[in-house]
Amino acid sequence: MASPLDQGKNLLTDLMTRYGPQVDYLAIRLEEAEGTDILLRGGKVETLSEGLSVGGQIRACYRGGWGFASFNQLSKLADRLEEAIAAARLVGDEETLLAPVDPVRTVHTFRLTGTDPRQISLRRKKDLCSHYADILQQLDPQVVTTSVRYNDSAQRTLLATSEGALIEQSWVDMEMRFAATARNGETVQTGREATGSRKAYEDLENLDEQVLGAAERAVEALKLPPVKGNTYSVVIDPILTGLFVHEAFGHLSEADMAYENPDVLEVMTLGRRFGPENLQIFDGAAPEGHRGSYAFDDEGTPATTTQLIKDGVLVGRLHSRETAGKLDETPTGNARCLNYHYPPLVRMTNTWIERGDTPVKDLFTGIQEGVYARNWLGGMTNGEMFTFTAGEAWMIRNGEIAEPVRDVTLSGNVFRTLADIEAIGDDFYWDESGGCGKGGQSGLPVGCGGPSLRIRNVVVGGAAG
Repeated sequence: MASPLDQGKNLLTDLMTRYGPQVDYLAIRLEEAEGTDILLRGGKVETLSEGLSVGGQIRACYRGGWGFASFNQLSKLADRLEEAIAAARLVGDEETLLAPVDPVRTVHTFRLTGTDPRQISLRRKKDLCSHYADILQQLDPQVVTTSVRYNDSAQRTLLATSEGALIEQSWVDMEMRFAATARNGETVQTGREATGSRKAYEDLENLDEQVLGAAERAVEALKLPPVKGNTYSVVIDPILTGLFVHEAFGHLSEADMAYENPDVLEVMTLGRRFGPENLQIFDGAAPEGHRGSYAFDDEGTPATTTQLIKDGVLVGRLHSRETAGKLDETPTGNARCLNYHYPPLVRMTNTWIERGDTPVKDLFTGIQEGVYARNWLGGMTNGEMFTFTAGEAWMIRNGEIAEPVRDVTLSGNVFRTLADIEAIGDDFYWDESGGCGKGGQSGLPVGCGGPSLRIRNVVVGGAAG
């Protein structure tokens, strides 16, 4: 029996012919998805589910006004289509500005390099989670809380537009997250690890050492002294670099942030210098094999690689067709939606700082007293301000890594921090564990990457001095 997407191809073409002339732009996106969700807390199952979903969304634009509708029955498509068009015509009172893209008709499947998780039984996936939970729990009696989260999702989408595009894409995404919390009296410490893949189920196996590391860090941190709060020269590892470039800088590069906020648009002026001459920042879905990679975004714009900062100067930003049209720039293929329930928003894909040429060991040279921070526990951003908590950290004394410390938070203004980058390491690491949130759409897969960085004048929170 043909799937709803296969059945829908001719229907979408007919509907575009019939309804397309009523609006300036019309897009219908159908989606089939299946996946697994497992959550263990303290070794006990809280969530154990497999699911299938079929649905779609309609976006209509008329005189700059948008109408949106979603549905999960193909038989309701025409009704929802008329509702979306009516809504767009009701609110539209300006001009529709969508940057042009060439419509294409194509099928693109992202091939796995190993086993498809759909070929693995639910029991085997649950047993893997239980194995990792045992590792977390059995390390030390001071470990009081553990969690293991597993998720896989296989999506197939079909996008049709009134401009003539008909694009089918399919991919599989997998993710696991681990956490252990240890307690000694009033002192509580947590260690976390996460990983993701769009390549093979095998990428989630044989993670014993990584999982054990999360529990070990939680236990070992109980007896560490808190860092003395101060302003330091800081060296951060590639994982923290990836988090920083995504959370602190990447969201400000999303063009809807700019055209909806004149203050952000003024700050994010193309041609403005933000960092040293050797600083290069990119975002793009075109690099293959990462969790933020695809061939076309959810508006049918081809994936690109966009340079955001070149030689320390802001030279680009991330666009949907609408933001590119309103700012008279080129669309970058960054309009993404989590699933058919939501309209596409301007979202990052794979975001990275290019590797530099300073040997990592030389990043510490000349620092009399500083902090070396690795991995991450959490973080938050508020506009151009950020605060991140390191997963583990050490003091730097006289150019050498010294005693470990805990409770290290790194805070600052993203633009001042970029300007304070003193050296860029010659290492590089892709972190595929990211799940980005924006506009109520949380958990969108992304990739983050970068080298180690040396940054001066970083505010490090900890114990009062």
